[in-house]
Formats: sequence, structure tokens, C-alpha cells
Amino acid sequence: MADSPAPFEALTLDELRLRTSIKWRMYPPDVLPLWVAEMDVMPAPAVVAALQDALRRGDVGYPPLDTSYAEALADVAQRRWDWALDVTATQTVADVLTGVHHAVAALSAPGDVVLVPSPVYPPLLDFTAAMGRRVVPVPLTPAGRLDLDAIGSAMADARVLLLCSPHNPTGTVHTADELRTVAALAEEHGVDVVVDEIHALLVPEGERFTPYLSVTDRGLVVTSASKAFNLAGLKAGVIVGGPRSRGVVEGLPHSLGYGVSHVGAIAHMAAWRHGDEWIDAVNAAIASNAAFLGELLAERLPGVGYRAPSSTYLAWLDCTDLGLGDDPAAVFLERGRIALNSGPTFGVGGAGHVRMNIAASRATLAEAVDRMASVLA
Repeated sequence: MADSPAPFEALTLDELRLRTSIKWRMYPPDVLPLWVAEMDVMPAPAVVAALQDALRRGDVGYPPLDTSYAEALADVAQRRWDWALDVTATQTVADVLTGVHHAVAALSAPGDVVLVPSPVYPPLLDFTAAMGRRVVPVPLTPAGRLDLDAIGSAMADARVLLLCSPHNPTGTVHTADELRTVAALAEEHGVDVVVDEIHALLVPEGERFTPYLSVTDRGLVVTSASKAFNLAGLKAGVIVGGPRSRGVVEGLPHSLGYGVSHVGAIAHMAAWRHGDEWIDAVNAAIASNAAFLGELLAERLPGVGYRAPSSTYLAWLDCTDLGLGDDPAAVFLERGRIALNSGPTFGVGGAGHVRMNIAASRATLAEAVDRMASVLA
């Protein structure tokens, strides 16, 4: 990939607007879309090759109900994190949100308290509340880290802790020590932990992702290759149980595997097994963009609070000092014709904030900050 264009510079905005996914169809063409988590990038070559081979074979049938998907995850987990997961303690699912739903359902009952460190990816709050669980947010610290004391205190009345690791929208990478403390608190209070690790591979060189089940033998992790490899339209995911949570996984309906897209699983497995070079290049480009965004904001919007994310391709911008109210994204959309995610939808701590997708070209990021600045001008 050294001779190819930087991942986010390979496509023009006009070429990207030919796409028909929700990112490019939610708003009129005059709106610059930097909201939903889709990257402005071409797929990994290994994914393209695997899909082409599948289509040539006509291999577009029902998914196999076996451990092949988990085995591909085990390959990348061992290679990149030195984590040996047990593929027999897994259950494939259509996607991460489906997996989270069934994991929480298996571990709790309507009316039970589910703790969620917040602000957080809105569907984790919405899906859990829709299941009849009492969602109790636990605010992150001012530095955007887990408030372990607050989590420990809240666990006295809780049944489940739902954790996002790495954290969306702040991009925080939880440390091994933080995760060990979470596991110890959960053990002390008899709380089950469900962890969304969909952003696990979106961690650049210099940062260290720690799989939750590498520091404890109890808990459920839900993950997928979809986010890291920009494959949201190719559905597949998996629930992984720790040794002491094997019974929970075995009790899940085997029919959950029916929701997996066979073609999606083929793409994900190719990405996990052969996509290291691609993901490394993408992560390097994200880190570069995060620094570039900091420079743009310092020059054009110094009133915006910004801490470069340590993972993901999502920037969490504090706009409370701009005087745009609790939902700056609505103002930026109306007056600047730029689509960002609305901070209040992320729950406690989200008011006055926006989330920006920075997996785009530098020209697009510069245009985005110019449009935001024009609102204040």
C-alpha cells in the first residue's frame, strides 16, 4: 500500500457522493456529511478478492452454523493482542447491536438496572431501555476516562454493566488496569459485564488495546470486523464468553446464527486474516487526521474543546462555549450545512457537544471546520 494514495485521499467528494448508503442519502447534496460511522475509504484488497471469489463460485447461500467466524477472530486476536479466545464459547449474530441485545437479555430481566458509562453510542442506551431495563448512566471523568469509584458505587443496585471498549464517542482506550478494576468490582457486587469491542482494531501504533476477556474469566464480549474495515453493509458479528460465562453463551438461541450474512462473514474473515496492512495504514491516517483537526480548530474555532481521540475515527467536540445551546449539531446543520452527530443523543455529558467523523480527506476536514466557523461569523 506504500505506493497507493493515502486511504482517505483516494476518492474525491464527487466520487463519494455516488454511494447510496445512509451517510450520503440522509441529507441533501449541499450538506457535508461527517456524522454516521462510515469511512471515506475503499475496502481492503483482501476483502475485495474474497467477495469476488465468492461471487464467482456462486457462494451466496445461508451461513454455516459453525465456528469459522470465531476462528478468524481468534487469529487476529492472537496475532495483535496475544489473546487466546475459546472459539467453542461463541455464538455468531447478525451484528454487534443484536449481540448486545441478546447478551443483556440473557443476563437480566425487565426492571433490572444496567449501568452504562456515558456519554456513549446512543443505540446502547436506546436498545437497552427498549428492553425494559433501567438504564443508569455513570458519567465519565472530565478526562474522558471510566470513573471507577462511581461505577463501584452504582454497582450496588445493578445487574449488568454495559461497557464500550474502546469508548465511543470519546475514543478513550481503557487500560488493562482499568479493566481489571472493573472486573474486580463486578465480581464483588455480582454484576455481569457486557463489552462492545467493535472498535478494537481502530487503535493506532503507540496505543494498546486490551481485550476485556484477557484480564478476567467472566463476562461477554460482542464484536465484529464491520467497523474497523468499513463493512457495515455486510452483516456479521459474534458473542464471546469467558470461561465462567460459557453457560450463558451455550444458553443463547442457536438460531441467532441464521441472521449472519454468509457473504458478510466471508468479507469479515478475509479482513481479520489478511487485512493487517490495510488497517495499519488506515489507523495511521486517522491519527494524522486527528492531529490535523486539532490544528484547524486551534486556528479557526479556538472556543471548541478538543482532545484528540486515542482510538476510533470519531472526534468528540465540546462546543459549550460557542453559545449554540445544548444541540450545536442542529445549528451547524441549519446554518453551516454540515451534518454532525448530536451530543445530547449520547446521554449524560453530551449536551453542548458534537461528534465528528474524521475518516475523510484533509480537504473535507478543512471544509468542515470552515463551515462550522462560518456559523459563528
